Amino acid sequence: MEQRFTLSRTELDFLVAIVWLAIAIGIGLVAHRIVYWLFGRWAAQQSAFATAVMRRTRRPAAYIFPLLAILAVTPNLVLPEAWTRPTVHVTELLTIGIFAWTIVSLVRLWSDLTVARHRTDVEDNLAARQLGTRVDILSRVVVIIVWIVAIGMMLMTFPEVQSIGTALLASAGLAGIAVGFAARPLFENLVAGIQLALTQPIRLDDVVIIEKQYGRVEEIHSTYVVVRLWDLRRMVVPLAWFISTPFENWTRHTANLIGEVFVFADWTIDVPALRAEVPAILASTPLWDGLVQNVQVTDATERAVQIRTLVSARNSGDLFDLRCYVREAIVAYLRDHQPQALPRTRREDEPGPRDGALARVTASPEERQTRGNEDATREAR
Repeated sequence: MEQRFTLSRTELDFLVAIVWLAIAIGIGLVAHRIVYWLFGRWAAQQSAFATAVMRRTRRPAAYIFPLLAILAVTPNLVLPEAWTRPTVHVTELLTIGIFAWTIVSLVRLWSDLTVARHRTDVEDNLAARQLGTRVDILSRVVVIIVWIVAIGMMLMTFPEVQSIGTALLASAGLAGIAVGFAARPLFENLVAGIQLALTQPIRLDDVVIIEKQYGRVEEIHSTYVVVRLWDLRRMVVPLAWFISTPFENWTRHTANLIGEVFVFADWTIDVPALRAEVPAILASTPLWDGLVQNVQVTDATERAVQIRTLVSARNSGDLFDLRCYVREAIVAYLRDHQPQALPRTRREDEPGPRDGALARVTASPEERQTRGNEDATREAR
């Protein structure tokens, strides 16, 4: 006798719900593909806005489209009684997550569009770097705040977490102190990030000296800064460090700098001739910005004099190369035109007793007789 496989009403409703959810996910994925295919064609026409939209929203939209489709289908599903509450709870969590992700995507999209309007690949990019730094830091802080609020809202949908929160509020003294100490580094750097965004002691691409290390600000994150050192190492510095510790910023208002070139020479150097040669040396290189040049004797010792040449350049990189170039040119000039001015050590010896005896032995008889008479006269006196 054949037994027919039959499903109960509950099982049938459950299967229908799963099928509808699968269809909703499929529709969401297809919609995502179509929308971003159109965005891709738009971006191919060199649209900065479409490129920014593609970059910032493609990944989250791959989840948002199916989740929106699930949220649209869920209210119309007939689910078993045991599944109603979990489904509603999951729907709440997905709604909060989608809402937070949408805000984050919009904030990042705004950041990209704002920065894209100002070019940083030009020589005078101070205004663009100021805006880029402010927008970058503030957008990161907003993103962190959005996710903290979203996670808090998600956790508060659980009855157990609500009871824990009530208990924490009831014993807010000790628990608040413990939570405050635990979260202090995070909030300290977040507040420092807001201060940096508003006051801007550093900006993206600034040249800084940190702990006697020369580097360039490469990235500014919500809690730390990445500085690219001259040898391509990366120094990671907390944001709070820039608020509480002195440091050098070589590009705070302008990028041009003045540098010193020191050369030691003999006392016989012709300083006016060297002073007349330096302008020709600087005019022969594009590294010099044409603003500052000066030659002075800044020190003198018993052996040599110190010649200081002041030069200026458009930025720190050009200044280092210019200093090296001027130093090499001055050395070549002294070698070729004033060789007597090269540093030297002098020694003047007076003849001693042994030197006098040796001189008498090697002298002629007449010289020895004369020196003998001089010695006798000296002894008689």
